[in-house]
Amino acid sequence: MGVLKRFEQRLEGLVNGTFAKVFKSEVQPVEIAGALQRECDNNATIWNRERTVVPNDFIVELSAGDYQRLAPYAGQLGDELAGMVREYAKQQRYTFMGEIKVHLEKSDSLDTGLYRVRSRTLAASTSASAAPSAPAAPPSYGSPGAAPAGPGYGARPPQPYAAPPAPGRPPAMPPAPAAAPPRSPAAPYGQPARGRVRRWIEINGTRHQISRPTLVIGRSTEADVRVDDPGVSRRHCEIQATDPATVRDLGSTNGIVVDGQHTKRATLRDGSRIVVGSTTVIYRQAEG
Repeated sequence: MGVLKRFEQRLEGLVNGTFAKVFKSEVQPVEIAGALQRECDNNATIWNRERTVVPNDFIVELSAGDYQRLAPYAGQLGDELAGMVREYAKQQRYTFMGEIKVHLEKSDSLDTGLYRVRSRTLAASTSASAAPSAPAAPPSYGSPGAAPAGPGYGARPPQPYAAPPAPGRPPAMPPAPAAAPPRSPAAPYGQPARGRVRRWIEINGTRHQISRPTLVIGRSTEADVRVDDPGVSRRHCEIQATDPATVRDLGSTNGIVVDGQHTKRATLRDGSRIVVGSTTVIYRQAEG
């Protein structure tokens, strides 16, 4: 079972169903959860081979109407969202600099059904008010149906500091630079060299390679990738391994949502999220 599905089931069981009112709002908590997952992916910073750091302080801006519906549950909802982020990070092998916090805020500039996610990386000993500010980048925007795309304003990790040499001691000579590896022949001007593109999708942590020109996703056993979800049609959608890759709806009952937009056809990029029924399909690609 996926992280988002478990999160949704925990919400439904909280406080004897008092979250029923929340799920009637234009913005669904599970969509906010998906947005936070995307915010982690977009702002992941690789420190070394064993450590990839992601933001741990999130602000979710909501329209006045959506905020009014969700505000009475802000504390519990924030805790559940933080737990979901922690679970997702464990699955993706991400790490944090400090405690995970999720805050809800009202924004008069947003219409009902839209939301905006901002994030940053705060060290454990640094409070939100005392944290050094980082250059702002465009926040993530979203609408009901899927996790939105776009980076937040995560602060980059501090760089190593080199201490000055002791008095009277000459500074150490820097090591000689290593010999540069042989360069491959340059591609013609205006035509960058490209390797073979590998494509795959991830569903609930399981990877499915795209080894043919098309890949059909659906509930039928005849689909290339079968999704056991009552909201998914027998032949729901098809991914075409073109350049760029695309996805198109195959006349499904509930349609598809790609990176937060309901659509019949869309261009895919690495990390694009396709929502079919209540299942999120992540499209991935890499050269090599």
